[in-house]
Amino acid sequence: MATMDSSHALLGLLGTGSGYGYDLKHDYDRHFGAEKPLAFGQVYATLARLMKHGFIALLGDEAGGGPDRKRYEITPAGRAELEDWLFSADTPSPALQSNLFAKTIIALLLDDDAARLLDLQRAEHLERMRELTRRKLGADLATVLVCDHALFHIEADLRWIELTSARLGELRSEVAR
Repeated sequence: MATMDSSHALLGLLGTGSGYGYDLKHDYDRHFGAEKPLAFGQVYATLARLMKHGFIALLGDEAGGGPDRKRYEITPAGRAELEDWLFSADTPSPALQSNLFAKTIIALLLDDDAARLLDLQRAEHLERMRELTRRKLGADLATVLVCDHALFHIEADLRWIELTSARLGELRSEVAR
């Protein structure tokens, strides 16, 4: 599964109105960072890149109790970039070979127990499905939908594991040639 593009997400958050880096980080984490919050350093590095490309502008600094707070806003070029990103379809997983596929082939090449590998992976996938299903209980709609997205990907992986498990003998013969 592809990772989320944090630079476009931050640009989108600025599309709702100007903001400070600190607030943008918290908005990002609230909407997208449940599993992996953004580090403050990553936020400010991303904002610097967005400024360098002309997608955001600095409105000014405000003095406070700590370091000066910088307020950012999206530019017309940033709005155009955001629209291009929003309405460009994501390519479904362009990589045909996953880590699990590679492990399966290597296990067969080493004449090791590929069925055991697939059983272990199946168990890991099923445990993750249970975690995600528990997480959905009483959750808000955004959390339910993000969990469903992950669950559907796991279901596809499980179908692949079942298909591959059923065809290990044939695959072993092909790999051994």
